[in-house]
Amino acid sequence: MFTIDAHLDLSMNAMEWNRDLRNTVFEIREREKGLSDKPDRAKGTVAFPELRKGNVGLVVATQIARYVAPDNPLPGWASPEQAWAQTQGQVAWYQAMEACGEMVQINDLASLEKHLALWSDTAIPNEQKAIGYILSLEGADSIVTVDHVAKAYEYGLRAIGPAHYGPGRYANGTDATGGLGPQGRDLLKEMERLNIILDATHLCDDSFWEALDHFHGNIWASHNLCRSLVNHNRQFSDEQIKELINRGVVIGGALDAWMMVPNWVRGVSTPENMNCNLEVMLDHLDHICQIAGNANHIGIGSDLDGAFGKEQSPYDLETIADLQKIPDMLLKRGYSQEDIEKVMHGNWLRFLRNAWK
Repeated sequence: MFTIDAHLDLSMNAMEWNRDLRNTVFEIREREKGLSDKPDRAKGTVAFPELRKGNVGLVVATQIARYVAPDNPLPGWASPEQAWAQTQGQVAWYQAMEACGEMVQINDLASLEKHLALWSDTAIPNEQKAIGYILSLEGADSIVTVDHVAKAYEYGLRAIGPAHYGPGRYANGTDATGGLGPQGRDLLKEMERLNIILDATHLCDDSFWEALDHFHGNIWASHNLCRSLVNHNRQFSDEQIKELINRGVVIGGALDAWMMVPNWVRGVSTPENMNCNLEVMLDHLDHICQIAGNANHIGIGSDLDGAFGKEQSPYDLETIADLQKIPDMLLKRGYSQEDIEKVMHGNWLRFLRNAWK
């Protein structure tokens, strides 16, 4: 089944992890054997061949570069200008992948419909199809000034998550507290003017509620799960989920094990001993459906290889191609064929068609 994944850090993997994503996952793992500079070396799950094998023909692909103040212990860049330059290198990589036919940018309704027509043509093998990508910015710290948002829109940026981890220049994120402030509100105003999607993922509770009060454009949550199942501020509370549903939001289910199961200990827990499999993500998506009363607000936003690999992914997922196990799992849970198609691609497509009409 045609599949959309609403969150993949492809350029980060290419530029910072030095992975040539044109190779298979297994070739990349072989090359990384013996390396220890990253926690997930030789454990990656995402590459172009596996995306095509899994019929994942459209992804939301990120730029990411954090600015960190001198008192901020998180890794990142010492100035917004450095962070901006890092994101421009990531844009250059996406453009290089377009030039060699591996990817194609999807940035409006016409390009979306053209791409869907290509991927629905079964006479053309997936190996000959470019992977579509919608460009998103995870954490807005690299936006040097609000004027830079229009520059980013020109090269194709269509979604922004104002915060990532910790305190940010425009909003506060996971493990932080506090609202947006004037800069954050100006950012939202410019995003609304340009019809850039607000990604509510990673906003701390204070910033989340303030953002929803001030932003009247299109909102999605590319990769998130439920606080009632795993109690952490990174997750959405039921109250937040209800408000997102009221705003027509689609929430992408993430596959980072610590978000999926409670009491995960990084570097100690394993997916096997925590019984973390793909069904667990479906438990979270089921919970959202129970709140909504339907299956219109869930999708996939895997975050696979988002600075973690197989050591922190569901044990029944070897590569991203295994997302194709999900339709049968949903069928066994009693989901209709129509609802299964909504989860795999339909809800994201409905959202995009409405946002870009």
